[in-house]
Amino acid sequence: QVQLVESGGGSVQAGGSLILACTASGFALDGVSYAIAWLRQAPGKEREGISCINSSEGGRKYYSDPVKGRFTISSDDVKNTVFLEMKNVKPENPAVYYCAAVLGINIGVGRQGMLEPGRYCYWGQGTQVTVSS
Repeated sequence: QVQLVESGGGSVQAGGSLILACTASGFALDGVSYAIAWLRQAPGKEREGISCINSSEGGRKYYSDPVKGRFTISSDDVKNTVFLEMKNVKPENPAVYYCAAVLGINIGVGRQGMLEPGRYCYWGQGTQVTVSS
């Protein structure tokens, strides 16, 4: 049974940094083809994909325009965990941050497709990030 558990959320000052973790169980990152994404949902807004790592494309990483250059996604096969390092967090960034996974091969989908929430089958419970100014 695939499970994803997010951790690391909390309060951060605008301009500060935070690292979120998504620990997977039920499959091994070094054993299957997968894509794991980080998505967020701010109050009153739709859920949006912000970053993805795709093992089918050699670990290719995707970022949405609002976070490109500030957020970094990475994976640790030993810990079976995908991280999202958030730098220069902006006041408009508070949201519930989710990680989500899809197993299998995803090739030639493109950034928009890989960041599309509907692509993902397994979801964590979410972790709240609040930003203080």
